[in-house]
Amino acid sequence: MNTTGPENPSVEARPAQAPLLLIVSGLSGSGKSVALKTLEDLDYYCVDNLPIELLPDFIRSLMREDVLPQKVAVGIDVRARHSDLSKLAQWRAAVARLGIEARLVFFDSEDDVLLRRYSDTRRRHPLSHGGLSLPEAIAREREITMPLRLEADVIIDTGQLNVHQLRRRVVGEFAFDSGDAPSLLFESFAYRRGVPGDADFVFDARVLPNPHWQPELRPLTGRDGPVRDYLDAQSDVARYVGQVSDFLDTWLPRLRDETRSYVTVAFGCTGGKHRSVYLTERMAEHARNQGWEQVATFHRELD
Repeated sequence: MNTTGPENPSVEARPAQAPLLLIVSGLSGSGKSVALKTLEDLDYYCVDNLPIELLPDFIRSLMREDVLPQKVAVGIDVRARHSDLSKLAQWRAAVARLGIEARLVFFDSEDDVLLRRYSDTRRRHPLSHGGLSLPEAIAREREITMPLRLEADVIIDTGQLNVHQLRRRVVGEFAFDSGDAPSLLFESFAYRRGVPGDADFVFDARVLPNPHWQPELRPLTGRDGPVRDYLDAQSDVARYVGQVSDFLDTWLPRLRDETRSYVTVAFGCTGGKHRSVYLTERMAEHARNQGWEQVATFHRELD
């Protein structure tokens, strides 16, 4: 197949309803395959392991179809050994000149997590040829994919996520239709397991009264009525909610004018079960009442 270079792409008319293109990349073992499968379940037209130099021709082939897919996901990573991943920005720009919105999502994880996952699955790392040990292959892959990580619109750290949580995260990020306003994801987490690496705003709920110390509330979560009633009755909670609401109402609308598609607002507490869950649900409801159409919630320690 002949390819048109990024310096001189052919200019074609933009389709009446151009699809959203997600370029899915990241480290091997970080969850890209799970993400692509989830995107396929969300009606994305998915192609994995595409050489980056074929990206414009792939889009052109879709544009010639009678029914153009409205959501497309393409997996690009180090398995395409002869592709220069550092040139992805050029090929991405070539796709943009065809009238297609292209966004890059990068999946990442800590080295020890990747090592454990490869140990558990006994899979072979794609760069383990040539006598490289697994730690050396992971280090080499980080080096090769660094230009993609630096360019990414969304970075998802999967180190603390199991398969079900990762699927939920992908649904929260990418199930929405593309629009002018960014999509909001409100997330709860436990500080003892670390702050989510991709959160845009983080609020600490550990200063609030803890339902954990109420024996009848301990087995429940912030989704349950008795916990909500308990926190609703606390004056400190009312003040906290009012101040956070004012902050978000002031600054989130500013993002409508930015080139942002997804914004994550995270609330953390000690166990990620009561206060953070309550605030996540309450702030998501508040955002919907303020007119935000694309709002999702994710509870890292529960989902």
